Parts: sequence; structure tokens; C-alpha cells
Amino acid sequence: MPSPSAQTIHWFRRDLRILDNPSLHHAAASADSVLPVYILSDWKQNHVWTGPKRQAFLCKSLESLAKNLETLEGRLIIRCGSADEELEKLIKESGAKSLSFNRDPDPFGREMEARVEKMAKRLGVECIGFHDVTLHTPQEVLTQDGKPYRVFTPYSKNWLTLPKPEPLPKPKALNTPQGIKSLDLPANAHWKLPEPEGCEILEGGERAALQRLKTAVSSRIKNYKDLRDSPAVPGTSRLGQDLRFGLLSPRTIYRRVMEAGGGEGPDTFVKELAWREFYMAILWHYPQVLENEFNDDWHGLWWAEPDANFEAWKEGRTGFPIVDAGIRELLTTGFMHNRLRMITAMFLTKDLHVDWRLGEQFFLQHLVDGEIASNNGGWQWSAGTGADAAPYFRIQNPWSQAKRHDPEGTYIKRWVPELKDVPVDRLMEPPKDGRPIAKGYPLPCVDHHEERDRTLAIFKKHREGKR
Repeated sequence: MPSPSAQTIHWFRRDLRILDNPSLHHAAASADSVLPVYILSDWKQNHVWTGPKRQAFLCKSLESLAKNLETLEGRLIIRCGSADEELEKLIKESGAKSLSFNRDPDPFGREMEARVEKMAKRLGVECIGFHDVTLHTPQEVLTQDGKPYRVFTPYSKNWLTLPKPEPLPKPKALNTPQGIKSLDLPANAHWKLPEPEGCEILEGGERAALQRLKTAVSSRIKNYKDLRDSPAVPGTSRLGQDLRFGLLSPRTIYRRVMEAGGGEGPDTFVKELAWREFYMAILWHYPQVLENEFNDDWHGLWWAEPDANFEAWKEGRTGFPIVDAGIRELLTTGFMHNRLRMITAMFLTKDLHVDWRLGEQFFLQHLVDGEIASNNGGWQWSAGTGADAAPYFRIQNPWSQAKRHDPEGTYIKRWVPELKDVPVDRLMEPPKDGRPIAKGYPLPCVDHHEERDRTLAIFKKHREGKR
């Protein structure tokens, strides 16, 4: 523990908040002066796993964080480059004797943490990492044999029995010195990215996230079980991006939901928190899932070369209304309803036979709430290759999915406006007369039943070849 008069550094990462922030709380309690720093990445123009929408949300959240820190007599220090190198510079500039941060669950963040810890040890600086991103660490939820779970149901049963940690209060004061240099708050131009003009992106920052949590708890979570699969109504929490950037902690969310009372809705919502942590545990214990199928049986599975149909899928021009609506919602808002994530992902992998890794990358380039672990888990589930995956022979029919989850066509007509005057029943089945269902709207790019049979044959052939 550093002496009370020492300066200490808090390294912000995916914890852009002042409420219930373990590392920031520790830093403020252990020293008279805290240097809060955020280190910008230095890649330019394109990145395989992010894009303009998410970076714009990040910028707004950093702007909000800077203002919040000022209320604690703090100042957000912005640097750019490799985190270990920039933190070393800050340590030497400030004379800080300690450094703390909240740990990252993905392998890239963990690799950098190891480098930072090695640097701190070399400099003789105390370095402490805190658990923050999930309610329970991947090492907490294990089988009786001490092994990681590979199936969600037994994982969730164990997870639900564990006592949940309580949120921490915000620090009283940070007393950041004024003499430490800082870059300006970033805009998308920092990464040579365009601003996402015309996009309906949610407001960034902790205050906006807390308001979304208040709305979710007061009017959405109660009916979550019944409405979460209906994309036409506001039935989901819309807290994904707030968890992704740490504008809210999972402890705060869990506590607010529990305080609001129990029932099927809250119980179902809490299980979704468990799903999130299950996928993070999978990534922690099996980082190879980012490169290969989780299920060894499907390593080397054949996938078609991306073609014009893949491009049509990315534009929301497949001729399948429910699929196109989901993609267009994503392109416009940086968000896609979870039911539509499943529908569009299964369509890409089972109807178009395109490698799930390409879809995974596309989602992360557009989703504001893009979370590596959950996104990978969802795509492998849909492809039939992952942990707790849908069996390969479970192939959703986009037409029947539309009929089940958007029976009035409200969601489809909102996001595919050229279909607004089309009778609802024509949105729920392929055109029988071989003509487009609306002027300017394409015919279905494939026949679902034919492609379903083809998928079954592909998986069967691969499995037989493994024997």
C-alpha cells in the first residue's frame, strides 16, 4: 500500500465511470493524488473489430467521463500509443509510486496487462489489477472437478448460487495535479474515421447509462421474459453498450434489478447476465475460439467463398425482409435486436454458407455494444460450432421467424421502408409469383429449403469424414 501522500495512477480501460469502479476507488483511498489516464489506440482508418459508430460512442463517453472527474477535483489525462510505454512515461513524469487498473477479460487486454505489470516491476512501482467486468471471475465458476464449464445450463445453476458482490461508492476526491500534460479529447478523426452522420446512436457517458438503467428497471425488466424476443417493441434493457464500455458495472445493474423486486422478467434478465459471463469464461479458458470452432468436431468445416449474396447480406438487400430489417437497423443505429442477431447470423451461415468469422467481424465493425466474447459466442452458437451451440440441424426459417417474432410486420416496415405498403402476409413467405413483393425490393437471393438441405449435407459429410 503506497503512503497516503504518494501519487497514484488509475488506468481507465473499459470502465469509463466513477461509480462502483474498484480500481479508481482503491486509488482514491490509497493516495492523496490520483492521475486518471486513458490511452488511445494508435491504429488508423480501419480495424477488423471496430468502426465509426463504436468509436464515436467511445468519444462521447470519454467526454462525459472527463466532466464527471472534474466533480471529484480530477482531470482526465489522455495519451496515445502502447499502454505499457505510455504508462511508463507517465510514471516517470509524475513520480507516481503505484498504478492500478481493472482487468480486461479478453486475451488481447490480458497480454497488455502482463506487459504493464512487467514494466511496473522493473520500475519498482506497485501495480494492482482488480476484477470488475463480471460479477464472477472465470476461475470462480467451475465444475466440481475444477474445470471450466462447456455448457451454459450447469454453469448458470452454479453462477446463480454464488453471492453477488455489492457496488462501491464513488470516490470523494481525486486531487489530480494540473501540471501533467494531456492530449485533447478525441474525435473519430483521431483514427482517421468519418463521423457516423445520420446514425441514431445512443448518447454516451455514465449519466446517460444510469438513465437507461432507470428506464430498464422501471418499465422493461418486469416484462422482459415476454417481450425480449419482440423487436418491434422496446422490450430489452438496451444496456449492452453500457456494459461494454463500463459506463455501468454489472454489480450496479444486478443490485438495481434485485431492489426492484423478483419475478419471471427479472429472473430471465439475470440469466442473460449469466450468459454474458459464460461467454467471457469460454473466451478466458479457450482463447482459441477467436480463430477456430469451439467444438473440435467442426474444425476445417467447409465454407463458401464470399460472393454477391454476402455483399447483399451486408447491405440488407437479400430479399428476406426480416433479415434485411435486422441488418439495416444495425447500419443505422449501431444496434441490432438480439433475436435478429440470431436470425441474421444463422441466415449467413446456414443459408448462404458463409464463414461465421466474416459475420463476426462485420458485427463488431458496426455494433456499438460489440463485445468480443458475446459476439463470438453468438456467432458460433448460430453456426452450430460453439459452446452450447444450436445443433447443426437446427436451422431457423427466416420466413417463420418473421411470422413468430414480428407478426404485424411492424419491425420490418420500420427498417425496410420500401415494404411499408406491402400486406403483412406477403412479408412472411417467399413470393409465389416469382415477382418482387415491392418495387425496388429484390427477390430472395436463395431458396431457404434448398439451402437448408445443402447445409445438412455439408455438416453430415464433414462429420463422416472425421470418423
